[in-house]
Amino acid sequence: MGSSVTRKIIEQHLVEGEWVAGREIAVRIDQTLTQDATGTMAYLQFEAIGISRVKAELSVSYVDHNTLQSDFKNADDHNYLRTVAARYGIVFSRPGNGICHQLHLERFARPGRTLIGSDSHTPTAGGIGSLAMGAGGLDVACAMAGEPFRIKVPLVVGVKLSGKLPAWVSAKDIILELLRRVDVTGGVGKVFEYFGPGVRTLSVPDRATITNMGTETGATTSIFPSDGVTKAFLKAQGREDHWVRLQADWRPGFDEVIEIDLDRLEPLAASPHSPGAVKTVREIGRVPVHQVCIGSCTNSSVKDLKVAAAVLKGKTIAESLHLTINPGSRQVVEHLADSGDLRDLVAAGARILENACGPCIGMGAAPPSGAVSVRTFNRNFEGRSGTKDASVYLVSPEVAAATALTGVLTDPRDLGDAPKLKLPKRFFINDNLFIPPLDEPVAANATILRGPNIAPLPAFPPLPDMLDGQVLLKVADNITTDHIMPAGAKVLPLRSNIPEISKYVFEAVDPTFAQRAKAAGGGFIIGGDNYGQGSSREHAALAPKYLGVKAVIVRSFARIHLANLINFGIVPLTFKNPADYDSLEPGDDIQVRIGDLQGRTVLRNVTDGTEAELVHTLSPLDAQILKAGGKLPWIKAQIEARG
Repeated sequence: MGSSVTRKIIEQHLVEGEWVAGREIAVRIDQTLTQDATGTMAYLQFEAIGISRVKAELSVSYVDHNTLQSDFKNADDHNYLRTVAARYGIVFSRPGNGICHQLHLERFARPGRTLIGSDSHTPTAGGIGSLAMGAGGLDVACAMAGEPFRIKVPLVVGVKLSGKLPAWVSAKDIILELLRRVDVTGGVGKVFEYFGPGVRTLSVPDRATITNMGTETGATTSIFPSDGVTKAFLKAQGREDHWVRLQADWRPGFDEVIEIDLDRLEPLAASPHSPGAVKTVREIGRVPVHQVCIGSCTNSSVKDLKVAAAVLKGKTIAESLHLTINPGSRQVVEHLADSGDLRDLVAAGARILENACGPCIGMGAAPPSGAVSVRTFNRNFEGRSGTKDASVYLVSPEVAAATALTGVLTDPRDLGDAPKLKLPKRFFINDNLFIPPLDEPVAANATILRGPNIAPLPAFPPLPDMLDGQVLLKVADNITTDHIMPAGAKVLPLRSNIPEISKYVFEAVDPTFAQRAKAAGGGFIIGGDNYGQGSSREHAALAPKYLGVKAVIVRSFARIHLANLINFGIVPLTFKNPADYDSLEPGDDIQVRIGDLQGRTVLRNVTDGTEAELVHTLSPLDAQILKAGGKLPWIKAQIEARG
């Protein structure tokens, strides 16, 4: 039996372990990326490790999240990122250059390479045949220091695409169809690998839309083969020498196969408040809409925005709504300007935002109270838009543009014939907003600028054998990292200041949480299934750690958040009997003897005298890292021991 693309890349990069499903392995990482909301902390951690220069083949620091500079904080952080990049051998992408995932796809991602990024949508690069995974900033810092990335061997699910997309149906509808089938937990512990005759009908940006939003299934990553389409894209980017053919063998031995007939797809939408709540646009009906947003790392390519421009050309958006456009990169903007599409968008009434994440993370363009917002983004969690009671639908650019014209959620097939697009055969290439790293002798003397918003890292003491304290909070299923550590213009600028950002932990769930946790001297969080869904933001573990959270005990965890809890010395435990979740209440005093985390773990409820058995998925190394207080003290000790 042959190998999948996933297995081929992993085995070429295997440092430790073997290909056995669920077994922990260590993988060499070729490339890393950060963005400014997570990068400041990642580079502070890299500095704390004590390595003189980045050891990865390529590391890129992007500025795309915290670009709303309402005071000094974000600007100061960008100065830190620019100067720390110069000091340690990192490529720096300046503000205004574009969104990290779109830029990395255009300029750096390579077939067959491994990539981890401190952003959960790093799998976007899977559209070009890169094995790309989201991770916490500390894991990225360790990869930059030359350490392998540890994952559990995933199940590889083959997604067979056949046929060809009908008019008005796009790549966004393919990933929405997959989400309709597997929901937001159906990818946990899996890689979705696309194959079949339908693959060659999709461009690299189409494929990147699918791998980007595959994150919402909980998957480790998603990946496409590297074929002639990939070669043509790289040639158009002036990077043909980066191409290698990379395809699954004839009988790749997928653990499971899902078949999607592209001919049968129709326009879809994810309803509030989950990317997995997918129905056809016609099923949902003509919902009145107050805002339309086109762009984000999911749908901001040249093709995506040319579609919108073609639909809107010569027309005016509905009076009942406003339309925002955030292109993915300067390259995209240059093509729109050159072709006249930018003029058509502006003439129709679109508000052109900068090449950044913007509304996707609640950084501006919040919808009105109680509004309906239709977006081409990848997440529609409650409150993520910046408006708590807004309802957000996730759709393709075709649906979004049609909706902008009519003022109600609209199936674009109702508009008649689909526009014919003329896409560039060669892209405009201008890398002048990438600052290359300094040569090592010069870099050693570079000065790192640190503004007053950058606070020292908190201490990470070793864990005791017994954890005790109060149940500080009990939450339900599908708690996202937005619930735990909100984004938005108020909170994101505090990412490099843990004492300040910790004041907002669980603000959307219980505004008193941070104050209570500090007053109680820390304690425990009890949760349901899929705890920590969503972003890779390690602050959702780091800030609770600062508040004294000792363990999180749930029915099940999301992958990246589980890793982040281990990295920062918060013990992740699950109920052996899920019904025991019901027996715990906020305010209960509990004790958990963890010992060396290798034996039986029992929770004792001191308040009512009951006990519950707890389990975990920790490897012996995970347990060792936890007992040391987290990955930062552990990795420092490892490097010092090597001399």
